[in-house]
Amino acid sequence: MVNRRRGEIAAELDGRTCRLVLTLGALAELEDAFGVADLAALGERLAAGRLSARDIVRILQAGLHGAGEDVDVAALPVAAALPDYARAVAELLAATFGEPGATPDPRKP
Repeated sequence: MVNRRRGEIAAELDGRTCRLVLTLGALAELEDAFGVADLAALGERLAAGRLSARDIVRILQAGLHGAGEDVDVAALPVAAALPDYARAVAELLAATFGEPGATPDPRKP
């Protein structure tokens, strides 16, 4: 069961439902992988909207590590699943950083 308030998502990876979350450690992993100095630079890099297969692997792997899941993303089959992987990345980033253009509701904790 995922907890959206914690930024968790569920994604189907190779026939298995996995939990993903970008923890602080996972974000640090992504900063290192993308060679950026801080979260602002990471956000700019991810907001560019152009992701390579390597980027998708890095983001999904970091999300899986953050959730304690043990899946080798690089070994996942691509046939017909690439759109699902890209959708999982988009959902994970939205759950972590918020929906683009969304205004926080001050009534919600």
